[in-house]
Amino acid sequence: MDITINNQLVQKGKEKQDEFTPVFNINNLNLWYGQDHALKDIKFDIPEKQVTAIIGPSGCGKSTFIKTLNRMVEMVPIVRMSGEIVYREKNIFDPKYGVEELRTQVGMVFQKPNPFPKSIYDNVAYGPRIHGIKNKKVLDEVVEKSLRGAAIWDEVKDRLNENAYGLSGGQQQRLCIARCLAIEPDVILMDEPTSALDPISTLKVEELVQELKKDYSIVIVTHNMQQAARISDRTAFFLNGEVVEYTDTSTLFSNPSDKRTEDYITGRFG
Repeated sequence: MDITINNQLVQKGKEKQDEFTPVFNINNLNLWYGQDHALKDIKFDIPEKQVTAIIGPSGCGKSTFIKTLNRMVEMVPIVRMSGEIVYREKNIFDPKYGVEELRTQVGMVFQKPNPFPKSIYDNVAYGPRIHGIKNKKVLDEVVEKSLRGAAIWDEVKDRLNENAYGLSGGQQQRLCIARCLAIEPDVILMDEPTSALDPISTLKVEELVQELKKDYSIVIVTHNMQQAARISDRTAFFLNGEVVEYTDTSTLFSNPSDKRTEDYITGRFG
């Protein structure tokens, strides 16, 4: 085959790969903690029904960034921001866009499992009850569907009235994912969801993420580059509050375009 044609095919394939429907458009996002400029001119789109990984060394802005997507970062009093984040064609900073509505659509799973000090059932039913669902039969269905969605139903179906603190760490994290699913979000944010888990529990959560992306858009912060390579479709490399590189995961790990990305993924720093 003529090398020119071959290159054109590669380029065409790349263009096709880069086509996706965005769930978030981030435009010139800047964030300061007081005088500290923590996020600098962040600009990229996050695709729907894919897994987007955010990688980078400690303190580079990964967790800060993911918490801007559901405005949880605003709970820190000294935060100020500029730029815009558009979720499904709505600017999330628009005063008319209620933060409760946003967080119903954009759920979050944290680094350490944080179940409520309640029964397994009440953990999952908590969100639907807040949203006005009182019918026991409906709640039963939501709880079962959510626990099945989080791949933990078979392990807890006979223990629903037991305290969630009796579960293992890995089970607690999957319960927290079930609690997130119960309010039927559109996007799931995960901030290093396996960093406190053992290898077997980590594998279960990774397998779960692969299943969930059929129905949800997922953004995951991870310090584990092997994990990013295993489970994500696209990866953004953050460094010192900037996005150094953002592309499909296989390209970023096999053929990074920036030397800083290459240095990071080959272990020269971070």
